[in-house]
Formats: sequence, structure tokens, C-alpha cells
Amino acid sequence: MTDKSKVQTEIVTPSTPAIPASPRRPSPKEKSWEENTLKPTLAKSPERRAEFTTISGHPIRRLYTEADLPDWSPDKDLGRPGEPPYTRGIHSTMHRGRLWTMRQFAGFGAAEDTNARFRYLLAQGQTGLSTAFDLPTLMGYDSDHALSEGEVGKCGVAISSLADMEVLFDKIPLANVTTSMTINSPAAIIWAMYLAVAEKQGADWKKLSGTLQNDILKEYIAQKEYIYPPEPSMRLVIDTFEFGVKNTPKFNPISISGYHIREAGSTAIQELAFTLRDGLEYVEWGMRRGMDVDAFVPQLSFFFNAHNDFFEEIAKYRAARRIWHKAMVERYKSKNPRSWALRFHTQTAGCSLTAQQPYNNVVRTAIQALAAVLGGTQSLHTNSLDEAWALPTEFAATLALRTQQIIAHETGVANTVDPLGGSYFVETLTNEVECGAWDYIHKIDAMGGMVTAIERSYPQREIAEASYRYQMEVDRKDKIVVGVNDFVTKESPLEILQIDETVAHRQAERLRKLRADRSQAEVDRRLNTLRTAARGKENLMPFIYDTVKAYATLGEICEAMRDVFGTYEEVAIT
Repeated sequence: MTDKSKVQTEIVTPSTPAIPASPRRPSPKEKSWEENTLKPTLAKSPERRAEFTTISGHPIRRLYTEADLPDWSPDKDLGRPGEPPYTRGIHSTMHRGRLWTMRQFAGFGAAEDTNARFRYLLAQGQTGLSTAFDLPTLMGYDSDHALSEGEVGKCGVAISSLADMEVLFDKIPLANVTTSMTINSPAAIIWAMYLAVAEKQGADWKKLSGTLQNDILKEYIAQKEYIYPPEPSMRLVIDTFEFGVKNTPKFNPISISGYHIREAGSTAIQELAFTLRDGLEYVEWGMRRGMDVDAFVPQLSFFFNAHNDFFEEIAKYRAARRIWHKAMVERYKSKNPRSWALRFHTQTAGCSLTAQQPYNNVVRTAIQALAAVLGGTQSLHTNSLDEAWALPTEFAATLALRTQQIIAHETGVANTVDPLGGSYFVETLTNEVECGAWDYIHKIDAMGGMVTAIERSYPQREIAEASYRYQMEVDRKDKIVVGVNDFVTKESPLEILQIDETVAHRQAERLRKLRADRSQAEVDRRLNTLRTAARGKENLMPFIYDTVKAYATLGEICEAMRDVFGTYEEVAIT
């Protein structure tokens, strides 16, 4: 393993980007407009409120002009699509050449239930699979574990072994479809199961494409579905990086996720900053392992939220590309343009969906999806109207997919690259969001990195405070949520998807049969080999793969590593 201090001396923290620092100086024409047109209008009809802000609380001025961009350079700050600093997108033709991958998050019940939904969505024109797992799977427990009771198949599909994974992708050729899997602490195990299924199908691993979420840092920050302490958890993540570079060059071993940070209540700037700083942390840990930055970074991908504030979200995506490019070139001395270009998936904001007047969620989702497209996303999931109540019905999931297809084929927004580029408002907001994100990144750098910041509860506290401020604004009606704190009406009940306990019974029976049919002695031998490897420094992916192939269960493999790594308990925020 490379010495940590040596690598850190090679990392240069970039200076804060050139954001206009000079005071805003309106032109004579703007001053004349203010005096002769605006002032009389305000005297007759005052504005709706004294201050306007984004949903995150970022102040928004009445009018944006060239005075807001005094030091802005179209060549330096905007550039051309497909070229640094990637403000306008990472591909020269963007969606004119290829539309974004259309995914619908799917997973419920047992593997055969989700397999049927996958095949239905593919038949409806979906172009990529996105897999949700149930809570026991996310936490590393088998479906028949005592702690799994009442949760099997409820918030995603129940996967306890390679046998389940074989059913999940039955009659779905993995060589021909891109698959995203939302799994984190047990990500290496689930990925090993996926690769084993692909091997059984005769698929070439080097041609497989998709994304493993595998972002453990955001679990400590926001979602809280962790098992092991940060150090061994990061080891497992970097193990997947190494394994992926050698064996699955088209598969992204991580999706660095701001989505859940935003869902926990962060602002757009916090989402951007904490997500990108997580990304930088993974890069640094990969370098400490001795990996060439330009060998593994091209396989890193990102995952952002698309919330309601249309322009703030677009500015966030544009700023993200600029920050990543700058960090890769200045901080890590990357020479590979594929490392510079930030690729990301987007999901519309689940936290914005309301149980009240659920059909309003169709409108929210459409606007959020449009922002993601205009912001240059590579992949998109649109939430269903009923997700504040339950997992989506087939009808709701189809309508959400149709939302993407209408944006792609009927609105014309994919006909030109970055149509909002050069807007005084969008460019100013992009600069301000970028500057705010860099401020957070520098603070975390000063703490010693994201792992240290998490252990000090810094991002957790910032998110909690932002969430509290927003809720107070909703309670005071400073922020209106239609159907919740205003425009409230009597509603009819919504038909929702119900997951009953028969799923748990089916899973328990499948596990009973699996354990009876497999070689327990071989399972025990491979689990012990995994424990021994975990005590050392070897890459654990080959050992995990061997245990999966012997039909060791997810819970057994996680427990073997718990024996070595222990478990993590978060320090309470005070």
C-alpha cells in the first residue's frame, strides 16, 4: 500500500475559482430603467414579497444583466460542449447524438416479482434497468433473519443469494442491457452475484455496462444504511475499483450519490459540495492504494437529485462539471480527458413528492426531469406519482417513463446543446453555486478529508440545520407546497401497490431449500478463507466471488466480514 503522507504531498488544493469579486456596477441603461420604469411600477404595485430565494434559500435578484458577470469569459467559463471546463456538457452533441438512458427504479417483493416488472418496463421502451433492494438486503441480512421480519420485499426486491439473483435477471440478457444497482454496504457481494449471473449467461465481463452505487460515504452522511466502520468500508470500495479496472472496464463500480444527501434535507450547494468532496475522497483513497488516477477515475460516476427549483438545479449540474474538471487537473494532475468529464445519473426528488394530492407529483416530476435534461444528465429516473404512499404501481411507473419520452421526443429541448448557455441569470447562478460548493470543499480539506469530517459530524450537522430551516419556512408559509400548506382540498383514496407477508414466506422457503441442496462444508471453507483475507490486505473481491459461487448467502458473507471488521455506530450530533 502506498504511504498516505507521500500521496497527500502530491495533491494540490485548487484555489477558489475566478468568481466575479468586483462590486456589481449597473450600466447607465439599467439605472435609467430602474428610475423611469421600475420605480413607478413598484409604487403602484409592490412585489409579492420583500425577498426572493431559491428553494435552498439562495437569494435571487430581480434582474440579471451583464453587470452580474463583470469578469466572466465565454471562452474560459462557458467553453464548448465536449471540451473543458464542460459547463455546456461532456459530449459535443449531447442529446442530439444520443438521448439519456431512461431508467425506472424497480424492485419489490421476491426476485420473480421484480423480474416481471423489469421485462414489462423494457417492453415499454425503458433503456436501462435500475434495481431497488429491500431493507434487509441493504443492511446485509438474509430474508429469514429475525431483524428482517416485516421488511422483506417492502421497499425493494429481496436478494439473499446467487439463486435469487439468477431469478431476478432470468431471460434478461445482461450483455445487452445496462443495469444500475442501488446497494451500498453489501455492494461488493451483490456485484459478485451479478457477475456470476452474467458468467452463467455466457456474457463477456469486459462488455458489461452499468453502475453499482457502492457509495458508503453518503451512507454515513445521510442514508445511514452502513454495516462496517469507515476504514474497512472504504477498503471494500477501493477493492471494487481495482477489480473493475482489470475485469469490467465498461462498468462503473461506484455512483457517488448526492441524491440521498438532498433527500436528507440539504441545500443544492451542500448536495453539490458534499457529493464532489466524497468523490475526491474516493480518488485519494484509490491513489493511496497505488492506483493510477487516470486508470480508475474514468469509471467513477455520479448521481444527483433533481428538485423543484428549476434554474438552481440546472446551475448545480453545470457547476458540478466545472468543479470536477478543475479538481482533476489541478489537484490530481490528471492527463486523461476521460477523468476530467463528470458523468452523472439524475433522479427526480422523492422528498418533494406529497401524499396529499398525489397527481400533483406528475407535474413536479416533469419539471424536475426537464431541469435534469437541460442540465446535461447522462441517465434519468423519474419518480412515480404514488411513491409518497408506496412502491409504484405498473400504471404509475409507466406514466413516469412516458414523462421522459415526452420530454425527449415532443418538447424540442434535446434539439440543441445547452440552450440556456449565456443566460445572465443561469451563468451568474452557476458561478454562485460553484463558489459556494468550493467554500465547503475547502473547509473539509482543512479538516483532513471527508472521512474525518464525517467522524466529526460536520456534513450531518450542516444538513440537519438546512432541513430545519426549510421546514420552518414551510410552516410559516414562506415556502408554499401546493396541497400541503396551501390550496388544500378533500381527496379520494389512491390505489397503491401492496406487498404482503407471502413474500417473506417464499423467501424463507427458498433459503431453506438452498441450504439443504448446497455443500455446507464448501460454504464454510470459503467463508473462512474470506475471513482470513479480510484480516490481511488482499483485494477481497475474488474471495467474495468464490463464496457467492458456492451459494453462501448475503447474510453469511456480511457476517463473516463483521467478525473481522466489526460494526459502526454513529456519534450523536449534539
